[in-house]
Amino acid sequence: MSAGDVFTDLGFISLLLLIGTLLRAKVRALQALFLPASLIAGILGLVFGPNGLGWIPFSESLSGYSGILIAIVFAALPFTSQLDGFAKAAKHVATTWALSQSIVLLQWGLGLLFSLSVIALIFVNLDIPDGFGLMLAAGFMGGHGTAAALAEVFGDQWPAAQSLGMTAATLGIVVSVIGGILLIKLESQRGGTAYLRSFADLPTPMRTGIVPEERRESVGDAPVSSMSIDPLIYHAGLVIGIGGVSALVATRLGEWLGGLSIPTFSVSFLIGFAVLFLLRALRVWQNFDPRLIERTSGSATDLLVAFGIAAIDPAVVVDYAAPLALLLAFGALVVLAFYFFVAKRGFSDHPVEQSLFLWGWNTGTVAMGIALLRIVDPNMKSKTLDYYGIAYVPIGFVDIATIALLPVLVMSGAAWPTALVLVGVGLALLLGRFVLTPRRARSVSPRRRGSSNRTTSHAPQG
Repeated sequence: MSAGDVFTDLGFISLLLLIGTLLRAKVRALQALFLPASLIAGILGLVFGPNGLGWIPFSESLSGYSGILIAIVFAALPFTSQLDGFAKAAKHVATTWALSQSIVLLQWGLGLLFSLSVIALIFVNLDIPDGFGLMLAAGFMGGHGTAAALAEVFGDQWPAAQSLGMTAATLGIVVSVIGGILLIKLESQRGGTAYLRSFADLPTPMRTGIVPEERRESVGDAPVSSMSIDPLIYHAGLVIGIGGVSALVATRLGEWLGGLSIPTFSVSFLIGFAVLFLLRALRVWQNFDPRLIERTSGSATDLLVAFGIAAIDPAVVVDYAAPLALLLAFGALVVLAFYFFVAKRGFSDHPVEQSLFLWGWNTGTVAMGIALLRIVDPNMKSKTLDYYGIAYVPIGFVDIATIALLPVLVMSGAAWPTALVLVGVGLALLLGRFVLTPRRARSVSPRRRGSSNRTTSHAPQG
């Protein structure tokens, strides 16, 4: 791969991202689905790229960008985690953690069990790999980043994991958006939403993705003078540098450990925390703006999604189309049942708002969860993200370990016991929440109290 190949690939995918943004702003059907520009760009890249019509001359390295970009995304995580307000939110954090962690583990475990038992028996002629069930959580709860990370761990032992994971993640976003919109319409009609009167109240900028001039907000502050260095490359350099060093460290560790595959994203995550600790110890962390680091991570995520979808191998997807569709349909039913019978009964504060966020996250990505939350809680009064921000700290470490270890366990022949343990721990967390922990009185939404200060949706943009 030459520097020219990278430049050309990046140029084409950037143009597709701009086209995706324009299509979202102009095409009502895309607005109704709330599809992000990165997903639209990826689909265009798949249709017009080498795996489709062949009009866009992407290089042969197209599928390799996801593994690089996921390292940047994970490098940024330690710097963007919000830990403020713990004492105020602590009484609700335990519930948020228990419900969130349980559905994450259940997706991994139930996906494996369903694949090993039902799918393997139905599609005997396809020789379904033991790790096929991991595509459920990779596509739904994990998203394109997790799909890329799993593919990196599987490596040459299961190269189809890249295309299947990216396909599952793409379909997961569609399920997340369409299902979330239907749930919001249902809950608003039933009076379950605290701050949204009607789905028709949604402002135009949220539908089109274009924010008018009078409502635009700053994406961050510049802690350095542009006479010295541009603030964007200053912040991007931090996380990209960590990602680059992590790739080198992961390679060297693998060589020292006899050829063992060390996931770069895991090393990137750990080195990121080490760098953050060092910056705070030296009292120079205040010279960075986490919002600009988050924008770097967001940009890497958009590129990851677009490149990942564009690199999907249709032949692999066609071969596994039926079992993949069955697996994802099963997953959608699991998360939907969790929404109605577990989440809405488990959350004591703003149950609809918190449950909708959980639906968005566990079928699409955290970004999809936030997008749905902004529809029903535009001013973030439910404190859902405050609770989640704290609860995700332990969940994040579990996620890293899970993504790194599950493919290894599956490839070693331990798929069945691994699945049973995951399901058992997930159910144990729910047992602890509903049986061992006393229930708190459910909060009553402003609409149910008949308050005259009902708030219509005027979402802040940013």
